[in-house]
Parts: sequence; structure tokens; C-alpha cells
Amino acid sequence: MPVWEYVGLDGTGKPVKGIIDSDTAKGARSRLRKQGLFPTDVYEQKARGAGGAGQVRGAGLAKGLGRGKGLNVEIDFKKYFERVSIQDIAQLTSQLSTLLGANIPMVEALTALCEQTENPKLKSVLADVKDKVNEGATLAKAMRGHPDVFDDLYINMVDAGEKSGALDVVLLRLTTFTEATVALRGKLVSALTYPLIMMGMSSALVLGLFAFVIPRIKKVLDSFHSELPLLTRVLFAASNFVINYWWLLAILIPAAIFGFIRFIRSPTGRIWWHRRLLRLPILGPINRKVAVSRFSRTLATLLTSGVPILTALGIVKSVVGNDIIASAVEAAAKNIAEGQPIAPPLRASGEFDPIVIHMISIGERTGELEPMLAKVADSYDTQVDNTVNALTSLLTPILTLFMGGVVGIVALGVLLPMLNLSAAIK
Repeated sequence: MPVWEYVGLDGTGKPVKGIIDSDTAKGARSRLRKQGLFPTDVYEQKARGAGGAGQVRGAGLAKGLGRGKGLNVEIDFKKYFERVSIQDIAQLTSQLSTLLGANIPMVEALTALCEQTENPKLKSVLADVKDKVNEGATLAKAMRGHPDVFDDLYINMVDAGEKSGALDVVLLRLTTFTEATVALRGKLVSALTYPLIMMGMSSALVLGLFAFVIPRIKKVLDSFHSELPLLTRVLFAASNFVINYWWLLAILIPAAIFGFIRFIRSPTGRIWWHRRLLRLPILGPINRKVAVSRFSRTLATLLTSGVPILTALGIVKSVVGNDIIASAVEAAAKNIAEGQPIAPPLRASGEFDPIVIHMISIGERTGELEPMLAKVADSYDTQVDNTVNALTSLLTPILTLFMGGVVGIVALGVLLPMLNLSAAIK
């Protein structure tokens, strides 16, 4: 069923615009009037696979967005910032699982979801998926046309669910997996937000001291024409640099950040950076546990859903988020293709803890690989949660001590020459 964008007025005369699905433009106008809206323009919107929502304008284009000719064209920049979050996908998956579990036909379930969602881009994508399913395509094939919304993990699990006839069960597992991913990401973001804010405030405080406070103190001390202590001279030199060469800092710092980002995005730099992430003090073990947990939970979810192990490992390799761990997973896939166990290449990489290798090995021998992987993921998620909580509780005193130390050094640099002057006067 086509999707239509509309521009019009509500019952109070307030301008409104949005998206609605209908077989024809006339039907869309009729539905809008039933909702108490008065459309001034309705035009068809068609979704494009990888590039988001593209639009084919209808007869009323002259009054809609993008109307006009030449330079007299209004561009809808909003659509370039529309995105579908992982929270949207988790909610969609849960609702689709519930509808299919209630024996509601696929097309009707997708229609209900399309009408219910408030995200314009997701609404457009669901409408396109529904049209393809209505034309006879499988759900996985229809979703494959939107890789920016549904990743390989999602599509392969949906494909396995359709082939096994248990799509609602697979979607329920996928919901659990997605919600766990959202929860872990939320914990990491919340843990990093506070220290970043504190670091920003500390930097602003230091710059304020060097730019406004220290220069005034320097004028007072210079009037005495006495030799200043080394610490005081260093502070004055740093203050002079900040005042006179701030433009150099404004160029060098962004350039250094840009250069570093370019380097870690290159093949060599990416490997170097991912290896450093696993070796960092304190944060290194957290990064490793997050990657191993993601590996274990993703592989367990895929295998439980009926995805072949070689296909599953290929997907896992792209979602672990670290190229060093991904190389170990790729080696494991080669081992399995040759009829060998998965554990030896993981052990040879040195990137997995012995307990993880031991549990995977036991799971392979007993035919209980999926439950073992799920236990590993649960254990590592708990460890990451505890470590992040402990670090968060320690950050407040550490950052407070740091800021106090900076202020103390500045105060000491100011007081030393005054003490020297006092001694000289006596």
C-alpha cells in the first residue's frame, strides 16, 4: 500500500503535515478528513533501500515541500536527520512478535505497526516492507532492501524463523537480544557522560584561570620587580601562551583530533587502535568483556534461532565491534569449515579468557553450545555492570581531587612569590 505525505490544517486552523497510507490519494484525503484534518496537498512517498526515504511528487506538488523551480525550491532538510534508533527496532520487534503469536496475518500485522509508529522514516520503511510482502516476498527479503534499518543479524534471524515456521518465537528472542543490547549501551553511555561533563568543566576552569585570573596577578607581582619562583614563572608562561596563541590551540587541537580519527579509520590504524583498546589499563578489560559478551550472546541467539553456524559466525564477526576479536572469530569459522572445533582458534588468539574457552569446549562436546554461550554472556554482562558502577562511584572523588590539585598548584604559584616578598620585607 502506498504511503502519502500530506500538508494541511487541523480543526483549529493550525498547519499540520505527516504521513498516511492509502491505496489512492483520494482515499488518503478521505481518511484525513475523518481524522478532522483538511489536507491542502497530498503526494506519494516511496522508500529507497539504502538511502532512506525518497519522494515521488504527485499532482499537488506545487503546494508541497520541494515545490518551485530552479533556485525557488524548498528543500526538506528534516528527512536527512530522520533515523531509526535501536529502541524503535526493539519495540517494533516486540509488537510484531505479539501480533504474529496471536495468529494475525503478516500483512495485517505490518499494517497495524505502520499505522501505530510515530517515526516517519520507520513508517515509510514498514509501508514498503508491507507492500513487498503483499506482493509475495518473504519478510526477510523485504527487510533486506533496508540495510540502514535492519542489519544482517536481524534479517538472518527473521529468515531462519520464517524457514522454521516459528517466526514469532524467533522475534521474541530477537526482542530479548535487542533489549539487552540497548540496556548495555545505555549503561556505558551513562557511565561516560558524567566524566566527560566533568572533564569539560575542568578544562573550562583551567582556561579561565590562565586567561583571566593569572594575568591580573602577574601585573601585581611584576610591579615588585623581584625574582619569581620557577612554578610561578611556568604558570605565567602558560597563561601568556593561552592569551597570545589561543588561535594556535584552536587550530592544532581540532587538527590533531581529525588526524587521529583519519588514522584509526585506516586499515592499519584501525587494527592498532582496536588492539590498544583491549590493552588499556582499567578500560581494556571492560572493552574485552563487552566484545566477548556481544560475541557470546549474538552467537547463542543466532544458533538458537536455527541460523547455520558458519553463517552465524560471519554475522558475529561484523557485530563484535573489535577487529582483533573479529579475526579470532574468522579463524574459528575456518576451523569449523574444515570440520574442526571452534575452541582451539579462540584459545590460540589469546583474546578470550580461559574460562570462556573451557565453557565453549564443554558446550561443543555435550551439544549444549547455545546455553553455555548464553551463560558466558550473562556472566560478562554482570561483570561489566559491576565494574562500570564501581568506576562511576570512584570518578567523583578522583575528578574532585584533580580539580582541587589544579587550583592548588595555581594558588601555590601565586602564594610563593608573596611569601618571598614578605620574608624580604622582614
